[in-house]
Parts: sequence; structure tokens; C-alpha cells
Amino acid sequence: MAEFMSVTLPLPPGVNNQYATVNGRRVLSPAARRWKQEAQKILGRLEPTASFLATARAGYLSLFIDFYFETPLRRDLDGGLKIAQDVICQSLGVDDRRVVDIHLVKRIDPLHPRIEVELEALETWAFDAEHRVL
Repeated sequence: MAEFMSVTLPLPPGVNNQYATVNGRRVLSPAARRWKQEAQKILGRLEPTASFLATARAGYLSLFIDFYFETPLRRDLDGGLKIAQDVICQSLGVDDRRVVDIHLVKRIDPLHPRIEVELEALETWAFDAEHRVL
């Protein structure tokens, strides 16, 4: 049986604003670090059930993310996916390689940009029938 959890987070910075080069190394930009800290605070206040966590950590995870942007065409839909997926999985103690299904939707809310996330913890996942999981 699948279990669900929902959370609303601030809109993450776009991919072009997530990284900076410092001494020849790519590091998170100050804007991305601030976003991650804010998102971690919100995620830290969640109280997922022990059952949800156990299923997500041993099984698989599906992400449904609605991105609410200020305008329809200024940003790519998937530009904030990786940083959001990383902070969500990290806060739950779930290896992000367990994410097997992602649904993204672009929406517009000029006054309240944000992401609304629904997580589904899956006990099992049907991979391609042609290929056996090793």
C-alpha cells in the first residue's frame, strides 16, 4: 500500500542561479544555500509516519511537484527539480536513487511563487519487464 505526504516549499532558485565557481570549483551559490536552509527548516517540522519513512527508505519514492512561477515563460519547469529532490530526500534520510517516478507541472502565481510537493512512498515498483533487476 502506498503512503503519501505533502509539503509546500519556497520556489527554489533556477538552475542558472544555483551554482558559482570559487577557486575553480563549482559550489552552491549563496541563493541556493539560503533556499536549502529554509527548505530544510520547513521539512524538519514535518512529522512523517514511521511507516512512511520505512517504506520510502526500503522501497521507492514518487514525486509530484507543482512549480508556481511568477510568470509563465521566464523559467524552465525542470530547473529547480534537482535541488528540490536533493533537499527533500536528504531531510527524510532517503537515498534519492530510490526516486522512480517524477511528475512536474508548471503553474503561475505571481504573488506567491512556491512548490507544492506530494510524495508517495511505494513498497514496490515495476521496472521494465524485459530487464531483470540484478
